[in-house]
Amino acid sequence: MIAVFKREFKAFFTNVTGPLFISFLLCFIGIYVMFINLRGGYSSFEYSLSNVAMVLLLIVPILTMRSFAEERHSKTDQLLYSLPMGIGSIVLGKYLAMLAVLAIPTAIAALYPLILGTLGEVAYGSAYLALFSFFLLGAALIAVGMFMSSLTESQVIAAVTSFGVLLLMYMMKSLSALVPQTKEASLICFLVLSAVLALVLYSLTKNTAVSVVLFAALAFVTAVFYYFKSAAFAGLFGKVISYLAIFERFLDLTEGVFDLTAVVYLISVAFFFVYLTCRSVEKRRYA
Repeated sequence: MIAVFKREFKAFFTNVTGPLFISFLLCFIGIYVMFINLRGGYSSFEYSLSNVAMVLLLIVPILTMRSFAEERHSKTDQLLYSLPMGIGSIVLGKYLAMLAVLAIPTAIAALYPLILGTLGEVAYGSAYLALFSFFLLGAALIAVGMFMSSLTESQVIAAVTSFGVLLLMYMMKSLSALVPQTKEASLICFLVLSAVLALVLYSLTKNTAVSVVLFAALAFVTAVFYYFKSAAFAGLFGKVISYLAIFERFLDLTEGVFDLTAVVYLISVAFFFVYLTCRSVEKRRYA
């Protein structure tokens, strides 16, 4: 894993990807700090970070698009798989290299609260909690982008699909308001979601039986719950989608209150997509 980490981290700085990601992120952090904190007179650094979060939608796909897509396109993935290490070590090596690139601008941004502190009163606890949550958000989005890269051999397709998925994640709370509040609508949405999850499982395993069993189990649980607690389904799907909105959980942490459930959720999203990447790469290895 260490060998893969060193190889990937070095590769980010032998081309423009690493410097472009770091400079672009720092540029926008600086712009928001200047207009919000310096010119606007606000002492809350976390408010600037909450605005910078949207920039991750644009630059994370640039960082992650080559992680596995380039390997498949150049046919070096088979050489990578021949190394005496498991798929998990390969995926973690690549993932940690991207986290290391993200850690560089995050560490530099940690200087801003200290600078602002020389000009006025700054709540350092809230500022660094927001910075920590910003890193966790980036880690989760990088895991999503890495998974999308593992599904194709085109870096362009990987970048576009990653941006599309991240944009949907960013708009989840807004989209939840568009879901009808009737219990029947929630039931249909949960059944459709069950089918989508089953299709994702089939795309990763190519096992029809397991995918059908998963859909049947989810549909059965949903139907039983609806039969006994149908009134609870009114507006339930919209509430669930709103609760799972990853950017909203990040914003909860920027309000100065340590929310352990939000931290666990961001970490869980990262681990979940890293796991999906492992499954996707493993399927490719034995294809």
